[in-house]
Amino acid sequence: MGKRSSRSQSQLLSTLTKKQKKHLRDFGEEHPFYDRVSSKEAKPQICQLSESSDTSNSESEAESEPEQVSGYHKLLATLKNVSEEDEEEEEEEEEEEEEEEALAEAEMNSEDADSDVSVEEETAAASAGMRESNVLPADPKEKDGDETPGTSQQESPEEFTDTKHESLFSLETNFLEEESGGNCSLKGSQDPFLHHVNKELKEKEIQAVATNPKTTHELKWPTLGQLVFSSKFQKLETFKPPKDLDLKALYLQKPLESTWTKTNSQFLSGPQKSSSPFTPLQKELFLIMNSYQDLFYPERTALKNGEEIRHVYCLHAINHVLKANAQVLGNNSRRRSRKLGVGDDDDFRDQGLTRPKVLIVVPFREAALRVVQLFISLLEGDSKKKIIVSNKKRFNGEYGSDPEERPPNLKRPEDYEAVFVGNIDDHFRIGVAILQRSIRLYAPFYSSDILIASPLGLRTIIGAEGEKKRDFDFLSSIELLIIDQADIYLMQNWEHVLHLMNHMNLLPLDSHGVDFSRVRMWSLNNWSKYYRQTLLFGALQDAQINSVFNKYCVNVQGQVAVRNVPLTGSISHVLVQLPHVFQRMEAENLASVIDARFNFFVNKILPQYRDAVMSHTLIYVPSYFDFVRLRNYFKKEDLNFTHICEYTQKSAISRARHFFLHGEKQFLLLTERFHFYKRYTIKGIRNLIFYELPTYPHFYSEVCNMLRAATRGEEAAWTCTVLYSKYDAQRLAAVVGVERAAQMLQSKKNVHLFITGER
Repeated sequence: MGKRSSRSQSQLLSTLTKKQKKHLRDFGEEHPFYDRVSSKEAKPQICQLSESSDTSNSESEAESEPEQVSGYHKLLATLKNVSEEDEEEEEEEEEEEEEEEALAEAEMNSEDADSDVSVEEETAAASAGMRESNVLPADPKEKDGDETPGTSQQESPEEFTDTKHESLFSLETNFLEEESGGNCSLKGSQDPFLHHVNKELKEKEIQAVATNPKTTHELKWPTLGQLVFSSKFQKLETFKPPKDLDLKALYLQKPLESTWTKTNSQFLSGPQKSSSPFTPLQKELFLIMNSYQDLFYPERTALKNGEEIRHVYCLHAINHVLKANAQVLGNNSRRRSRKLGVGDDDDFRDQGLTRPKVLIVVPFREAALRVVQLFISLLEGDSKKKIIVSNKKRFNGEYGSDPEERPPNLKRPEDYEAVFVGNIDDHFRIGVAILQRSIRLYAPFYSSDILIASPLGLRTIIGAEGEKKRDFDFLSSIELLIIDQADIYLMQNWEHVLHLMNHMNLLPLDSHGVDFSRVRMWSLNNWSKYYRQTLLFGALQDAQINSVFNKYCVNVQGQVAVRNVPLTGSISHVLVQLPHVFQRMEAENLASVIDARFNFFVNKILPQYRDAVMSHTLIYVPSYFDFVRLRNYFKKEDLNFTHICEYTQKSAISRARHFFLHGEKQFLLLTERFHFYKRYTIKGIRNLIFYELPTYPHFYSEVCNMLRAATRGEEAAWTCTVLYSKYDAQRLAAVVGVERAAQMLQSKKNVHLFITGER
C-alpha cells in the first residue's frame, strides 16, 4: 500500500507545472484552482434564496473587503521588507568580512556557476514575461457592469475600487456651488486654460503638420538657462519671464491662491518668502506650464530639486482639473436654469470623450503617495474645515511605508537613498476624482479626473494587440500628461513608456456613457493629441527620452526644451590616480553601432587583456542585451570569467565577487542596472573597461573610484578603457565636458588619454 501511494504521488508530481510545484512547496497544498473533480456526478442540491440575499451578500463583501485586503497587503509587505532588510544586512556584513567568507566560498564547485546562468536566464525570462505580457485576469464583476475596466489589480486580493461615492463625485449630476467661488476665474478671456481649450484648429492646419518644418527659437532664461522653443504650427509663441510674479495674474482657481503659499513655504526662505510664492526655478517652470506648452526639463534630481518640481507640477495639474470641472458644473447649472433650443447644445461643449484629464506617471508608490498628499494640502491649506478624502486610510497603508523597514547602517550614496526611499513597488495605478473640496481615492478610471500610475501598472492594463482583456479608452481624452523621473524608466523598462505613448489620445472603442452634445469638437475630430500638454522631467539628456519628446509631443501651443550643456564632466570627480583611454570606434549608421561595438571590442580590445598579467578586469556593460552577447561569447571562447547582472541570485553574486577579488576569475561582466539597484562596491579591480559610456554620468566616477590600492604603488599598473562612437555625443559630453567631447569627435585621432588624480 505504501509503495502504491508513493508511486501515485510521484506520478502526480510529474504532472504538475512549475507554478503548481511552487505553490505546493510554499503552502503545503495545491491551489484550489487545480482541485480534481470526481468523475462521479454528485446529486444536485437546490436551495431557496431570499430576494434580498444577493444585495446583502454583496454589501457585506464590500464592507469586509477593505479589512481583508489591507491585512493581506500588509502581510505581504512585511514579508517583502524583511527579506530585503536581511539581504541588505547580509551584504554589509559581506563587505566587512569578505576575506573570512572567501575561504568558505572557495570550496564551492565552480561548476555551480553554469547552473546559475540557467537560473539567471529563467529569472530574466520570467521577469520579462511578467513586465511585457502580463494581462489582468477577467473579473466576473465586469460582466454585470459593476466594475469599470482599468480598476482591477494584478492579484485579486489587492483589487479595490471605490463604488460608494459614485453619485457624490459625478460631474453629470452635480452643480456649481455658489460658496465655492463661482466660475469667476473662468470668465476672463485672458485665462490660458480657456485660451487653450477654446482654440479652434482648421483641417488645413492639421494636414500641414506632417509636412511643415519645425520652427525653432532659442532664449536664455535666468534660472532654466538655455531654452529651445519649437513648433510645427505656423505661429511660434515665445516669451521671457517677468521679474515680479503676481498670483492673481496666473488665474489660479480657488482655493489655490491661498493654499499654495503655505504648501510651498518649505522651499521659501528669508525675503523671498514675502516677495514671491515661488522659487526662481518654480516661477519659470510654472510660467511655461501655465502657457500650456510642452516642456522637457532634463535636470530634475532627487537630491537637488525633485520635491520643488513635484510641488509646481501638482499645482498645475490640480488647477487644470478644478477649472475643467468648474466649467462643466457651471454649464450644468445654466442648462438647468433655462430651456435649450435647437443648436444651443454647442454652447456647452466642455468635455472630452472620457472623464480622465490628467495622467501622472511616476516610478514608485512613494512618489504617488507624495503627489496625493500634495493634492490634499493644496485643497485644504489653512482652512479649519478639513476636506473630505475617501479611502485615505487604505491609501496610506498600501502606498506608505514604515520608516524602520530599512536598516540605518546601510552605506549607499546620497542619490541612491533619495531615489529608493519609502515604498518602491513599481506596479500600481490609482484613480483620483476631485470635486470642489472633496477627493475620492481609488475611483474607477472612467470616473476619475487624475490617474496616477507606473509604466508597468499601465502596461498590464493596456495589454498587447490580440489580447482579449485590454483597455486603453481611458487615455483618449488626457489633456495633461506628466512623466516624472523619466530616467528611472530607462532602468526599469523603457518599452512600457513607448507602449503608453503609442496608445495616448486614440479614439475610444466604447462610448462609456458620454453625452456627445457636451464633447468638444476637436475631441470628436480625433485631434486630442494636438491639445495635450506633456511635461517631461528627468535627470539627464538621453537620446531615448529626447526621441519621445520630439516624436509624441505635437501640442498646438508648441514645445519648450531645456538644453544646457555640461561644461565639466563627471571625470573631474574621479579621485584615484588613473589613466583613462578613450577609443573611438567607427559606425556607418546608428543601426550598426551595436555590431560595430561588439566587433571592435572582440578584435581590438579583448586581445590586449587575454594575458594573465591583465587579471582583475571589470567590464561595465550598460545594456543587458550586450551583456548576454558578451557572456555567450566568453563562454564560447572558454575565457576565465564570471558575471553579475540584475537577475543574478544572492549566492552567485557572493561567489562571483569572491572569485574576482582573489583573481580566480580574470574577467567580471557587470551590468549597469545591477549597479543602479544595488550600488555594491566591487573590490579587486585593477583594469576597467567601459563597454559603453554609462547612462548616468556620475556612474563613471563611482565605478572608477572603486579602484583601491592594496599596496603602495599598485595604482601605477591600473588601466581604464572607454569605447565610444560619434552617436554617443551626449553621454561623452556628460563625462568629459562639452568642449573636450567636441574635440574628441572632430579629431582625426581615434585614441585620447586623460589622467586623473595626479598629485
